[in-house]
Amino acid sequence: MSRLISEQINYQFLLLTHMVCADEQIHSEEAKTLRELAQKANMGIHTIEEMEKILNQDENFISVENVARQIQQGEQSEAMRQMLAIAYIDGYFSPLEREMIEHIAKVWNWSNLEIERLLEQTEKFGRAKLISNNRDEAELSVGARLLKGIDSVLSRALVDNLAKVAPDNVGRKIDQLRKEILLAGPEYENAIQQCTVVATEDYKFAENSLKSAYSALRVLAKNLKRYTEEIQQKTSSQGQANTAKEVAKQLESTRNALIVEALKELEGVHESLRAKQRALKHFSIAFIGKTKAGKSTLHAIITGDGWDAIGVGKQRTTRFNRVYEWKNIRIIDTPGIGAPGGKSDEEIAESIIDESDVICYVVTNDSIQETEFKFLQLLKEKAKPLIILLNVKNNLRDTRRLEHFLKDSNKLFVMDSASGLGGHIERIRRYAKQHYANDYFDIIPVMLLAAQMSRESEHQQNKSKLFKASRIQDFLDAIRVSLVEHGGIRRSQTLLGSTVGAIEAPNKWVTQQLQAYQNLSKNLKSIRNKFQEEIAKASISNQEYLIEKINTVFKDIFDTIQPFAEENWDNDENQMKSKWEGKLKILKFQDRLNNAFEESGKKFNHEVEELLEEIGTELQLMARLVEGNFHFKKNININFKDMLRIGAAIISIAASITMLFAAPPLGIIMVIGTIISGITNFFKSQKEKQREAAEKISQSLNKQLKEYQQKTLSKAEEEFSCYCDAVALNINGYFNELIQGIEKINNQLAKTKNQLDSSANYLNRAYAKRITDWCSDKYEQLTDECIIETISKVERNFGRNIKIQVKSVFKQTKIQEEINQIIQENVYISLIDPSK
Repeated sequence: MSRLISEQINYQFLLLTHMVCADEQIHSEEAKTLRELAQKANMGIHTIEEMEKILNQDENFISVENVARQIQQGEQSEAMRQMLAIAYIDGYFSPLEREMIEHIAKVWNWSNLEIERLLEQTEKFGRAKLISNNRDEAELSVGARLLKGIDSVLSRALVDNLAKVAPDNVGRKIDQLRKEILLAGPEYENAIQQCTVVATEDYKFAENSLKSAYSALRVLAKNLKRYTEEIQQKTSSQGQANTAKEVAKQLESTRNALIVEALKELEGVHESLRAKQRALKHFSIAFIGKTKAGKSTLHAIITGDGWDAIGVGKQRTTRFNRVYEWKNIRIIDTPGIGAPGGKSDEEIAESIIDESDVICYVVTNDSIQETEFKFLQLLKEKAKPLIILLNVKNNLRDTRRLEHFLKDSNKLFVMDSASGLGGHIERIRRYAKQHYANDYFDIIPVMLLAAQMSRESEHQQNKSKLFKASRIQDFLDAIRVSLVEHGGIRRSQTLLGSTVGAIEAPNKWVTQQLQAYQNLSKNLKSIRNKFQEEIAKASISNQEYLIEKINTVFKDIFDTIQPFAEENWDNDENQMKSKWEGKLKILKFQDRLNNAFEESGKKFNHEVEELLEEIGTELQLMARLVEGNFHFKKNININFKDMLRIGAAIISIAASITMLFAAPPLGIIMVIGTIISGITNFFKSQKEKQREAAEKISQSLNKQLKEYQQKTLSKAEEEFSCYCDAVALNINGYFNELIQGIEKINNQLAKTKNQLDSSANYLNRAYAKRITDWCSDKYEQLTDECIIETISKVERNFGRNIKIQVKSVFKQTKIQEEINQIIQENVYISLIDPSK
């Protein structure tokens, strides 16, 4: 049975369905096109069922990989061209659609050369269409060119439908009640024309700034990689090879994390540019709200589409945004927050926020919680205008309640009674203000169920009453006002004002990393200097200890000279030398010197190790404190303890150069010279002869021992100092390598920040020019020259206030309250002080 079902499924058609979903935005016309294709190409019931599962992202839908594997090799080329054809329906081949094409190519084991050749051909068709002067040729779509000469039923049906949903025709077929009233008349036409002009001019500035930011972040990622390689290359050099290798290991993890983050910020900027491209041709309104808040009903009322999804127990489960367009307005339909299989509220908002001119958030009076408004912080970070739609819920399906409602519909909208909406609205403003920074937004109470019932056949006798009582017209009027009266400045907010947010986000990240690394460099320098001071103290104290030990050994030998001379005064030269050397061996003179050196060296090493352990602990503590200043995203796992295992690494470096005291001290052995002995005067008494001989022997030995002592002390001081200096130098080199590497990162981060600041300032100045023109009810073409002539300086606390200094007096026709209300930021405009 399963084999029979499999044979009835058209997998090429399901591949097209997956392609429609690739950019995570299902255009209403794309969905209709698929259904028309299914009908024209006589798709079976099982194929239709699987199509609906894919569109709704049902948990049992056939994955794109499994669909692709069912396409026979001889059909793959046609299927790939069909996918490209439907991708170009909206005139924009998105990066996500390209990823889908490349993914399918891998499943089919196509070579990179094959897919690149096909993509180049497709892009060539797209460019040819844009520059063609021949109208008939221009109307030949990219898809028709791709499928030319292919004669399958599905390809023929696809070509037939491409013209119907070409970008110029998208949305023209929608014909809905009140839509024409909402968007009719010369005011609307003029507003649309003005929006188009403004958007075209503003987009150029947005594109330039985003490309500049993109370039800065790309260079940052490239140079971070290069700096790592430079340090690694030093490992091949002599002298500092070990320290360079240790530094490279420790810096590599943090640099790699920085590179990953830089690339993520880079992709964010790139995605923002793509969103601006999608938003260019339309005034876009996005609807966001918790599941069952009434959002589906609202979309159906506005667009005239989707009524089949309205009803008890029939909730949409797709995780994709759906798009409706007509008359240059674009409605973005997001899945309900908390819907099964849905994204988080932040992810939903982020997916459409950059391309929306107005955000409408739908809440209900029976569930208003602070958590619903936390995502507004994201809107404020993007400087997005907000409308809150309060859906007043009441079960009008109950006959008695419906009668009471129709008799006095205003009762449910009373603001000041204990059971009225005043408390709900106050709570909304309080919660929203905490996360949105101000309350410059409209809260519009409506009853969406009443508007829905006005469209139902069983309530046609009360159609007008229900629609009026729903107060949905208040919301439709707000949309009209947003477009007709404020459309131009709204477009500038999207393409200029909020685009700064796409630069501010990576700029904030870069600033945080710069501050953290500057602190890290400063702390490492302080620790290095502290270590040098401490190791100098340890060197001096242990050198004094060594000298003291050496002098003690020599003192013990000096004390034995006189008894030795008196005991051996009458021995001959050879006997005297032999016995003296034997005496030194018995006293372990050479061993004791060796031990003095070894003991002093070990004592010094131990103090160095203790010092390094203390520094290592301090570094690890610093790492824990610093780690909070490094703002990496959740999926970046960077361990600063690994980066800063400096203590243990330095100890190993110190140990690697411990070479003293293994051999005899100083490489010097005391050689006994001539010892004067014998009787020098025959007539002297025996006692006098003994005394004189012993005195000469004592003088000779004392002289030789003193010379050896001075030589030993001098050599000890020299070699011990060299050893201490070698340890200090090696560890100092380690710190210097580490600090230099970090400062290279600092310099690159600072350079990137300056470039991002410049890009943001470029946009803010352009946006300020649009605001000042709007405040004085005038339009002037946006150019670099006119911005320079008008705007002196802009300071912006993004999403909260903008301070504009102008170079000349301008006539402000709008009151301050209106300006703040529309811009939804505190706007301050002042004339530059000539004295400054």
